[in-house]
Amino acid sequence: QVQLVESGGGLVQAGDSLALSCAASGRTFSSYARGWFRQAPGKEREFVAAISWRGDTTFYADSVKGRLTISRDNSKNTVYLQMNSLKAEDTAVYYCAAGTGSGNLARSRGIVYWGQGIQVTVST
Repeated sequence: QVQLVESGGGLVQAGDSLALSCAASGRTFSSYARGWFRQAPGKEREFVAAISWRGDTTFYADSVKGRLTISRDNSKNTVYLQMNSLKAEDTAVYYCAAGTGSGNLARSRGIVYWGQGIQVTVST
């Protein structure tokens, strides 16, 4: 059974940092692009960041550029999202995804697998 499992979420204060992880199991994901999306209450799910299968190409939403960094370790089938200088507007359920190309993920296309989501809450 293919699974993407997020971890590392929680409650932090504005300005703090948080690191999310997404471990994949059930198959090898090294050939898939990986990404992160988020959904705030009352809003649609939106793209956050994506990384190519080699890890040499990344895309970010304008709202997170310079604060969030995506990376991956193919030997561990894991993708990471380092979040710095968090803001209240970063509060959302964060989902990891695997799909066909980082450029596609950046356009919310080509998503093959989703994680179940993890809550990140930033208090002011």
